[in-house]
Amino acid sequence: MKVTRAVLLVGGLVVLAFLVARVGIESVMSVLSRLTWWQLVLICLPYGLIMAVDTLGWRYAFISNPPPYLRMLAARTAGEAVNIVTALGSVGGEAVKVWLLRPAVPYDESVPSVVIAKTTSTIAQTLLLLVGLVLAVTTLTVAGDVIWAMLVLLGVELLLVGGFFVTQVAGLVRRAGRLLAWSGLIENASAAEDLDARLRRYYRENWRRFVLSVAFHFGGWLLGALEVLVMLYVLDIPVSMATATVIEAVGSGVRFASFLVPGSLGVLEGANTGVFAALGLGASAGLAFSLVRRARQGVWIGIGLIVLVSARLLATSAAPAERPAA
Repeated sequence: MKVTRAVLLVGGLVVLAFLVARVGIESVMSVLSRLTWWQLVLICLPYGLIMAVDTLGWRYAFISNPPPYLRMLAARTAGEAVNIVTALGSVGGEAVKVWLLRPAVPYDESVPSVVIAKTTSTIAQTLLLLVGLVLAVTTLTVAGDVIWAMLVLLGVELLLVGGFFVTQVAGLVRRAGRLLAWSGLIENASAAEDLDARLRRYYRENWRRFVLSVAFHFGGWLLGALEVLVMLYVLDIPVSMATATVIEAVGSGVRFASFLVPGSLGVLEGANTGVFAALGLGASAGLAFSLVRRARQGVWIGIGLIVLVSARLLATSAAPAERPAA
């Protein structure tokens, strides 16, 4: 898997270089030259609000009492950074979130919450794509190719999210654990059976929390459209909220479909270039927007890694003090 993702990363870099050469570095730089340092700080702020709202969505994914909100926010910030910079896709970041919550909640509570939050977040992501599709059809003049691409992305998301949800509520996690234990790949299926029981209990008894989790994650995705609006305003490319929502919806769908490519590098830039051209904003504006968003992403990766390193240092310094007591 790591080799595959490394190959895809190289392929993404090649695609990005091709896009820059095709669109023209001069036209891209003419758009980026409008950006000042304080505007770069400004465009990094909405993502902090997105993280705060998404953390509330994760908070309602706990079966019992969740850990302190600020600890969850720090864990999410670090986990999302790891998701982007490692070759493990979303798996590495979710493990980091669980690890950072361990002083507040046991693993048997944090692991199901991560699985449920991933489910509710992807359901909300699908809803965003549906809203974007409706706006593209009813309020904007968009090429038919973009509409068809959004329909295909919506179909992929519905299929995969539906399968992920059914896997949890139908007891397939327990059966998969028993199969792995029978084949000798794991020692026993007790962990899988416990996870299966907790997931099914949540969906059966906590449907209000489930709805709230989806709602907060959906709010986070909608704030992503606000982030698009702010970035384009800074780049002197004014658009309507409907246009920003369509851009964010397509981008989220592409990121979902290209999860194997680290950071969706190259794939996302190509999609943004095509969508911006279809909306009459220009391919160079789409590529410049993608690079600005990568810059914002880099800032928050740095913040997340600082949180992770700080937590690691605190855990290391606390370990010697705990050994005599043990």
